[in-house]
Amino acid sequence: MSGRSIRLGRLFNAHSNRAFVVAFDHGQSLPIPPRLGNPVALLERIVGGTPEGILISAGMLAQASHLFARRGTPAAILRADWTTLDPRMRSEFGERYRPLVDPADAIELGADALCTYLIGWPEDGAMFADNVEQVAATIHRAHRVGLPVIVEATLWGSRVSDQRDPEALRQMCRIAAEIGADAIKTEFVGEIDAQRSLIEEVGNIPVLTLGGAAAAADVVARAARDAISAGVRGLIFGRNVWQVADLGDTMRRLSAIVHDGENPTPLV
Repeated sequence: MSGRSIRLGRLFNAHSNRAFVVAFDHGQSLPIPPRLGNPVALLERIVGGTPEGILISAGMLAQASHLFARRGTPAAILRADWTTLDPRMRSEFGERYRPLVDPADAIELGADALCTYLIGWPEDGAMFADNVEQVAATIHRAHRVGLPVIVEATLWGSRVSDQRDPEALRQMCRIAAEIGADAIKTEFVGEIDAQRSLIEEVGNIPVLTLGGAAAAADVVARAARDAISAGVRGLIFGRNVWQVADLGDTMRRLSAIVHDGENPTPLV
């Protein structure tokens, strides 16, 4: 077993073999919500909710390294790249993608894994080709130092009208698998059978679903349950975790959905 297999395996709960991960990398590419407060203080509350992992930027991991320096704390999944997800930046600068963190530097920061964007159907085909090449290069460098890479396979390019289109997402996830992803983060397509097909077609690679924009609690819970029923190995949710009134209760309930499978403790 390789070092990257050991690190990836630690992300998943020993009982359920699934993972509840909180995405807290939004400040690097998305507008900051109003009245968010001190991000390190908020991150401390997220760590206190004991998810299996937290997706975080390099700068925030450096600021909050003390929160991860104890036994039993969540895995630190480092966001390794940047893109123009902020609509204001995209309208002014266009679609852009850049890798930001070398895997060796991620090891030095204490990362347990990397996460990279693979963005389907941007306006410029050259950007897509460069994106595929750069993600593949990051994967190869990460594997040399024993780091697993989660590829975030999406349809966030400007040519796309439906970001959850099952057929297009199947293609993006398969590209991620073919270039060496250790795990895949992608959309829940909204249909259990279609999600099962997507999962089956990437082979033995764990698939986790993202949470997307903030939504009502019952909508979020239903999507989480259906994704788990379809066979995903976990959730990577951000704004639907920390941009809510009761962060702790929301984390407990989503964690129960992940680890209790198809018959989780209900959200009420």
